Amino acid sequence: MADRYQKFEDLAADMKLGDDYDIRCADRGTSVVILAPHGGTIEPETAEIAEAIAGTDLSFYAFEALKVGRHGDFHITSHRFDEPHALDLVGRASTAVAIHGRKDDGTDTVWLGGRAIDLRDAIGAALRDADFGAEINKALPGVHETNICNRTRSGEGVQLELPRSLRRRLATERKLLEDFCTAIRSAIRSV
Repeated sequence: MADRYQKFEDLAADMKLGDDYDIRCADRGTSVVILAPHGGTIEPETAEIAEAIAGTDLSFYAFEALKVGRHGDFHITSHRFDEPHALDLVGRASTAVAIHGRKDDGTDTVWLGGRAIDLRDAIGAALRDADFGAEINKALPGVHETNICNRTRSGEGVQLELPRSLRRRLATERKLLEDFCTAIRSAIRSV
């Protein structure tokens, strides 16, 4: 489904902060930012998962649609996502890990993308070690240089695409979410 808006400025002109969408940002001065550019009703549970990964010590950002609508009503494709707070926070970090949602395909496999190859591969290995499925994303590779996860000082980041079924489980199974977050955080520390 096509995006209704091609840039944030157009969305902000039509929609109202606090009524239609929200922006949550916690700048903790870290070299890594965990973000969910399609939170709320766009790709449900992504903001909550990103916030859990960030914990209280990593910088965090979420753009969240507050109203139900078509997927494209609030979705701005990652390589055009230009919300100013996100650009500022990510632009000051060395790397970013973006949490996205995708449709179910019969598996709970996390698709791994982005330009930070070493971190991407470390996250994949850590997830597999924790009994999560993880494979390189061929459909949505997240390698465009203006993808929000790659707008860091290094020009690199990681994009994780989680199927709806896994996001639902992570939202309701506390131990599973803890294991998922621990795997990703251990990979971040290892690189």
